[in-house]
Amino acid sequence: MKTSHLAMALVVAGLLAAPVAGCAGSSSSQSTGEYIDDTAISTKVRAQLIDDRELNLFKIDVTTDDGIVQLSGTVNTAAAKAKATQVARSVSGVKGVRNNLMIR
Repeated sequence: MKTSHLAMALVVAGLLAAPVAGCAGSSSSQSTGEYIDDTAISTKVRAQLIDDRELNLFKIDVTTDDGIVQLSGTVNTAAAKAKATQVARSVSGVKGVRNNLMIR
């Protein structure tokens, strides 16, 4: 129960902390709505990774561009790397995952 509250707090904090592009869109090719969607996806993926007991021990960076999630950082095993991909793919709105996690 406490973990789901933490996950929800992280989602809200991530959305509030994200810089919002102007109404006309950002300097990239993304519209404001697409940028906000990608930010929300990244925040949800981070929350799911933190909520997972096997993965919350690692520093995993998450970025999203056009629904494609990129994971980077380090994990201890190939199984943890695969699980991170599985967790990211389970988030609504994710179109694909690029797993650049390094096994140390």
